[in-house]
Amino acid sequence: MLPKQLSSPTEPPLPLLAGRNYHCQCGQPVFFRNSKCLVCRTPLGYDCELGLLLSLMPGPRPETWQKWHALGAPAVAPPDDPQPPALEEIPGQESAPAEVPSDTRTAPQDTPDTQTDADENDATGRVVYKRCLNLSTPASCNWLIAENDPQDMCRACRLNRTIPDLTDPAQPDNGYLWGLVELAKRRLVSSLILLKLPVASRMSEDLERGVMFDFLRSPVNGPHVMTGHNTGLITLNIDEADDAKREAVRKAMREPYRTLLGHFRHEIGHYYWDRLINGTPWLEGFHALFGDESLDYAACLKRNYDEGPPADWRLHFVSAYASSHPWEDWAECWAHYLHMRDAIDTALSFGLSVDRFDLEFTPFTLDALYQPEHPGAKQFLAFLNHWARLTTMLNEMSRSMGQPDFYPFVLPREVVGKLHFIHLLVTSESWLEASPSQPVPAPGPEQTGDLEPANNSGQSQVQLQLQQMQQEMPVVAWTSR
Repeated sequence: MLPKQLSSPTEPPLPLLAGRNYHCQCGQPVFFRNSKCLVCRTPLGYDCELGLLLSLMPGPRPETWQKWHALGAPAVAPPDDPQPPALEEIPGQESAPAEVPSDTRTAPQDTPDTQTDADENDATGRVVYKRCLNLSTPASCNWLIAENDPQDMCRACRLNRTIPDLTDPAQPDNGYLWGLVELAKRRLVSSLILLKLPVASRMSEDLERGVMFDFLRSPVNGPHVMTGHNTGLITLNIDEADDAKREAVRKAMREPYRTLLGHFRHEIGHYYWDRLINGTPWLEGFHALFGDESLDYAACLKRNYDEGPPADWRLHFVSAYASSHPWEDWAECWAHYLHMRDAIDTALSFGLSVDRFDLEFTPFTLDALYQPEHPGAKQFLAFLNHWARLTTMLNEMSRSMGQPDFYPFVLPREVVGKLHFIHLLVTSESWLEASPSQPVPAPGPEQTGDLEPANNSGQSQVQLQLQQMQQEMPVVAWTSR
């Protein structure tokens, strides 16, 4: 055991992505979800490329907007209350007929959609925006789109393939639950874009390698909708947006943490395994750290449901569920990496730094990392130790309010190496290269079985089996979702 040390100023952690500390032009604090300042009524919109919530003023053409600037600002906040469409007219609903492919579809791209909102400017060089079509729907989307973008949905909303039936009289709260789901999804997508990860709609931008979402709900007295990933399609049961139902499931599954955002971060991890790991040189490092993904997925999950996790799972995994299969270990670690990046980014943007406090902790050291010799290893180590101190403090604050721990997890040494591997993958931007560079292999646990390339789309073959298992078996699984 290393001696405990008092926290002190160290190398800064990873650079801020954009932060979450926003202010209206009037100086009032505003928040990621806001579409209007509640004090001065100025319209607000989120530019996902810049990662900024902007105060808006009318643009040069009808239904266009620009960033607020004093010289051209109106004396009174402009109206920004578009007429909401009839519920049955909102596209993508379960009850709607299949849509004809739009003319905006393109061939698969080798790079993510990098069109920025600055592609369309007025005569003064100021960016001209339009609002996302979902602003006036139950999704309440406040994101902005470049005026010349042929699509009417923002980069987050255009990822939807199916949304709940908003006219179903048997489930009148579908719209409310969908709105909560969309808010969590926008927070996910905003981080992915700022991390420069490929984010493209499988419906309209990258037909082979993009991602899309089905937001479904189990029918009354009907079959259960499973949350999961299958070849670029992420399905989410919107009952997860119902706090009472989600908490009941969390308790039944003995989980310390279960949130909408956690679900999104976990499932998008499965997508990025397909997109960034499978069939690439990164697969070797994955095998060394996470194991053999060709193990029978359904059998592994059944064993987890029947027997529970291994007794020593806390020494090797971030959650009990991560111990069930290498794919789940990857997805859990991916979710935690996104938790860490977004939470630290938010904390630092509000000026909250643990370097200002005397806080005892046992720091991680370089030898715990996947590639301790990497040029950026010390910076990632500083980031990781910052997270350890921050969560220790926030856990104590949660306890002082009688609330569950902010971060009810402990990071064992093996997980630190896995997180570093994910960080190197994310920051390498290797998916932009024709031939991604071979990562330096690091010593890892001995591999078992014959390592053959496999795609987690194979999960689709066991969906019905897993659904039956989940309905019939008591579940013992601690997850980070």
